[in-house]
Amino acid sequence: MKAFALERLVPAHVRAFEAYVPAPPDDVLLRRFGVTHLHRLNNNENPLGPPPAARAVLARRDAGEAALYPQGDGWHLRRTLARHFDLEPEQVILGNGASEVIAFVIKTFCEPGDNILTADRTFAVYEWMASFSGIEPRLVPLLDHGFDDVGMLRAIEGRTRVVFLCNPNNPTGSWWDHARLARFLAAVDGRAIVVVDEAYAEFAEAPGFPDSFALMRQHPNLVVFRSFSKMWGLAGLRIGWMAASPPVAAMVRKTSISYSVNLLALEAARATVWDLAHIAATQAHCRAMRAGLAALAGRLGLEMLGGIGNFAMLRMPIPDTVVHRRLMARGVMARAMTSFRYAGWLRVSFGDAEAMAAFAAALEAVLAEG
Repeated sequence: MKAFALERLVPAHVRAFEAYVPAPPDDVLLRRFGVTHLHRLNNNENPLGPPPAARAVLARRDAGEAALYPQGDGWHLRRTLARHFDLEPEQVILGNGASEVIAFVIKTFCEPGDNILTADRTFAVYEWMASFSGIEPRLVPLLDHGFDDVGMLRAIEGRTRVVFLCNPNNPTGSWWDHARLARFLAAVDGRAIVVVDEAYAEFAEAPGFPDSFALMRQHPNLVVFRSFSKMWGLAGLRIGWMAASPPVAAMVRKTSISYSVNLLALEAARATVWDLAHIAATQAHCRAMRAGLAALAGRLGLEMLGGIGNFAMLRMPIPDTVVHRRLMARGVMARAMTSFRYAGWLRVSFGDAEAMAAFAAALEAVLAEG
């Protein structure tokens, strides 16, 4: 094969970026660690799965439909979401998972020389998307494991185009209430787009959790992200969405990709809106699993973090990467947090009762080894 000057053709910011390497598939991990079963407690998946209506949609699909393109912009789903949240359909934009929607916003508002602002220990895709797009990510340290509103306001400057807030924050579970978010938006005063990523909002039971769609009517620079992956159990279908004020949505739509959400995802997501029984069942499950994990942490003398969401973090007395490998050898998969800049912590998703019992037994054995 003839050689060519590849380096010359690749921008410096792409050459400098280290590609994310996903974990191998479960069948490979089973062989690698010599186990017969793997409890997945690493990706914040919902063990209850999709709601019944979504299951019915998936069960009755005709295989022949795989040959057909989906509707290009999610016409029906956008209208369903708009009716539920008192929005106009044009305010809703769909994407192939939240990561694609993040990319839409960065492409719309940022050019080389601009920067985006977020926390140093939060959902990493904001930082990644900016970096490999040639946009500088500026990271404000968390304060007491939560977003620091004062620090972020100080960091905004003339080339700051987008501020990303993860509320509740992944991985710490910390959150801002309605009043705090409203004060922050007022202080930003339209100087930048403010994205509030509410991937875990449906898990919130506290009455003070923000009504971000109401705040959007007062602050047209506010963009809200939601996901069908967490509460709604459709992670494998990859569908997320955003809502914005009409002029902001019109701009973002210019950079959005039509036909990127598949037919099954569109129909299953539409069937979930808004299954209150499924929300209540998932919230009850999370309460029970969080209480059990807190009891385990108390027995083992471990610090625990996690207020809202289907996960919590435990501080390990030995390196988290060591704990991860030893748990894998016992058929339990939790998330080592060194890659999140939370060295020494382990994030645990709230799986079913069997998985959580297996995790408890495995962690006690691992820590007993020293």
